[in-house]
Amino acid sequence: MPAQHLSPENAGSAPVIALHCSGAGGSQWRQLGETLGPNYQLFAPEHYGCERGASWSGMHAFTLADEAVRTIDLIDRTDRKVHLVGHSYGGGVALHVALARPGRIASLSLYEPSAFHLLKAMGERNNPAFAEIADITRVTGQGVIAGDYAGAAAAFVDYWGGQGAWAALRPTVQAALMRWVPKAPLDFRALIEEPTSLAAYGRLHMPVLVMRGEHAPLPTLKIAEMLSSVLPQARLAVISGAGHMGPLTHGSSGERIDRDPHRYGGGCDPSVARPIARWQQ
Repeated sequence: MPAQHLSPENAGSAPVIALHCSGAGGSQWRQLGETLGPNYQLFAPEHYGCERGASWSGMHAFTLADEAVRTIDLIDRTDRKVHLVGHSYGGGVALHVALARPGRIASLSLYEPSAFHLLKAMGERNNPAFAEIADITRVTGQGVIAGDYAGAAAAFVDYWGGQGAWAALRPTVQAALMRWVPKAPLDFRALIEEPTSLAAYGRLHMPVLVMRGEHAPLPTLKIAEMLSSVLPQARLAVISGAGHMGPLTHGSSGERIDRDPHRYGGGCDPSVARPIARWQQ
């Protein structure tokens, strides 16, 4: 299952691999490709279950390692270090990839990575952030088991995008999400059961930019704070006015980043942080 090459005209330029969120696809990153310009070539691997992606084989329990295979293969097939970008589920996969190939990552840019295993490790009692994830996991999974794909997809979209987000989608997008939603329980389980400890991310010494929306849901807000505190070269940026779906809703909105713009690129390779900042702004 080949990755989408969103800037083939830039072959030979610095490689950027961007990993999309659950329910989306590689085309999520087209605007980023335009913003990066001729100095970068952008690859966007498709996750299992997406419109252009393969179906999961079902030969064993699904893990983030299974999702990461295509990205690791892309990295292994280039002789240059890559800039790795991930949003939500894609951010969780990106973290797994970075630990698998730490010496091959030039920089890491994460928007609200869904590293739910970090919340689970805090304990399930008196943990409202993990309770939220456990609840949406249960609601989505029950809808899939019952065959209510519309209900499962609506619950998923409204949790991450805000109440009414599902109703606002075009019917064609709703239909695509209903086709995808049987994969959602696999994504949730893989993220929650990832065995990596928080301390292990301290071994990632590449520049890292961790982003979250001003209106981030509690789980990904907590995860962004945890990761930025343990990654040695990380900076945390807050995207004004954005929520969890900021890369889709605020890709060119002109919204201001945090209260101190100098913090935005401080923890990431400036050569790629600046174009990513322009895209997110």
